[in-house]
Amino acid sequence: MTIDMTINIILGVALVLAAAWTVMTARLLRSVIGLALTSVILTIIMFKLNSPLAAVFELSVCAGLISAIFISCISLTQRLTDEQAAAKQKERFSKFWLLPVILVLAGVALYQIPIPLDFHLQAAPSESDVRNIIWNMRHLDLVGQIVILLAGAFGVVALFKD
Repeated sequence: MTIDMTINIILGVALVLAAAWTVMTARLLRSVIGLALTSVILTIIMFKLNSPLAAVFELSVCAGLISAIFISCISLTQRLTDEQAAAKQKERFSKFWLLPVILVLAGVALYQIPIPLDFHLQAAPSESDVRNIIWNMRHLDLVGQIVILLAGAFGVVALFKD
């Protein structure tokens, strides 16, 4: 096993653990911190996959803007008592106890099944500007960023919904 593969495995495990912590923690502020941490780890993975434009958007939008919006919304909400937080945590664990098992099994299955990786990433010509790259060459990156922004907006609406 090479050092690069070891780093990729460590990043993948860290990404899954940070995402699981984000979803499973009872406190909203800890969830936002976990979301930012997940976004930072995903940014590192995107840089390793030679997708710096998507990585910069991920870092600036998800770890920066969305986290700031969530923190401002959290500051407008009331904090749960310790008893309410414990009850919510217990309810959350009872709903999602099977999720880590499924994730581990899926990870083992993906590790064991050989997936051909013979595709080639299209490199941008050096004379291209960012607009040409985003609109003509990196459609999926743009769609992904739009989905992330809409998910953040949906989260804000869900927090303010009566």
